[in-house]
Amino acid sequence: MIPPKPAARSGPVSRWRYLRLFRDDILSAQPAKLYRAKMAEFRAPFLRSVLINTPELVREVLIERPGDFPKSPRVTAGLRRLLGNSVFVTNAKTWARQRRIVEQCFGAGELRRVFPAMLDAAAEAAGRLPDGEIDVEPETSRAAADVIFRTLFSLPIDEPTATATYAAFRSYARTQPLLTPRAFAFFLPAFHRRETRLAAAKVRGLIGRLVADRAAAIAAGTAPDDLATRLMTATDPETGQTLPEGEAADQVAIFFLAGHETSAAALAWALWLVADDEGLQSRIAADWRGFSSERSFQGLSKLPTARDVFREALRLYPPVPMMVRETTRRETFRGRALPKGTQVVISPWHIHRHEAYWEAPDAFDLSRWADKPLREHYLPFSAGPRVCPGASFALAEGVACLSEIVARHRVARRAVPVPVAQLTTRSRDGIRLAFSPRPGA
Repeated sequence: MIPPKPAARSGPVSRWRYLRLFRDDILSAQPAKLYRAKMAEFRAPFLRSVLINTPELVREVLIERPGDFPKSPRVTAGLRRLLGNSVFVTNAKTWARQRRIVEQCFGAGELRRVFPAMLDAAAEAAGRLPDGEIDVEPETSRAAADVIFRTLFSLPIDEPTATATYAAFRSYARTQPLLTPRAFAFFLPAFHRRETRLAAAKVRGLIGRLVADRAAAIAAGTAPDDLATRLMTATDPETGQTLPEGEAADQVAIFFLAGHETSAAALAWALWLVADDEGLQSRIAADWRGFSSERSFQGLSKLPTARDVFREALRLYPPVPMMVRETTRRETFRGRALPKGTQVVISPWHIHRHEAYWEAPDAFDLSRWADKPLREHYLPFSAGPRVCPGASFALAEGVACLSEIVARHRVARRAVPVPVAQLTTRSRDGIRLAFSPRPGA
C-alpha cells in the first residue's frame, strides 16, 4: 500500500512565495528533489539555512557535537508562549539541569508504575468509539490527553476538559507556524495571532491550576505517587535542587505537547494505515488477546504487529517533521562554508522517505522492521543527548491504544487524508474512518 503524502513543489518559486507556502504547510512547500538530496541550501535576506540528509551530518549535529548546534532561537521563539522555559526549548546549562531532573521520570521503573493507567485510558478510548463514520483525530486526541492526565495527575480526563483541550491544541497548532516572521528577520518582535495567544493561555491556565494544586498537595503530604509528583519533587543529582513551581509548569507543558499532540497524531495515522486490512487487524487483535491476561509493561514484547505498525506510522508520518539547530561558529558541510547563525534543518519527514535509505520509501511495509534501521535514518524522537526522554512512554502508549481499539473494532477508510505539517504532522481535513464491532470482542 502507498499511503498519501503531500505533493512536493515541482519547480522554482520566488523567495516570498516560498515563505508563504512554508507558513501554510512546510511539507508541500519543499521541492521533490529533497527526497533524493544529500544536502540543500536556502538563502533569504536575513536567513541562511541548510537541510542535511546524510547520516554523517545528522550524526555530527545531533550525536557527536550537539553542544555546537543548539536549538534555534528563531524557531523556539514561536513556541515559548505555550512551552515557556521547558526542556524542549532551552539550551546549554539550563537545558542540562532540566534534563537531569526530567529524565528521572521516564526510566523503566517509572513506566512500569504508570502502565496500568495507560491501559485504563486505552480501554476507555476504545469503549467511547461509536459505530459508524467519524473523524478519528478528536478521539485520538482525547485518548492521548487521558493518558497524560492519568499518568501525570492520577485523574481521568472529563468530557468538557477533553473537548476544551483538543480545541485549544488544534487552534494553537493550526495558527502557530513552525517559522514566524521573526525567524526570517531576527530583529522583528515576536508575533502571535490573537487566536494563538488565546489557545496558549487556555492550555497554560489548565496546566497552571493542576501544578498549583499538586504543589499544595505535596506541601500537605497528600500528593499521589504519580509522574507530576515525581517531577516536582525530583532533585538535580548535581545540585540537590528541585524545579521551581513555574519551571515545573513549563515541563508539564511540554509533556502535554509531546505526550498529547504528537501521540494523538501518530495514533490517528496508525489507525488509518491498518484500516481496510482485515488480516492485519486480526493479527493485532489476536496478539492483544494473548497479552490481556498479563497486562504488564514487560509484556509489550508480545504485541509485535502493533509495535511495527506504530513504528511504520512514525516513519511515514513523523509527528515532528523538522528539527532546527543553529551553528555557533563557522562550519563546513560537504565542502560548503557556513557562517555562524546558519539554520541547520534535520527533516525526519524527508529522511524517513529518502530514496537512498529505504526500499519503496513511500510504501507501508511492516517487513522493513525485521532489521533495525540505522539510527540516523529513523528519527521520530530525534537522536543523541536531546533524544525525547519520553520515547519509550510514547511507544508503549501508542501500541496499547492501537491494540485495544483494533481488538474491539473493525476499522475501514472513508476518505483519503492529506497530510500537512505545521506544528505537528496532521491531516488537512481530518482522518475519516468507520468503526464497527469486531466479532467476539
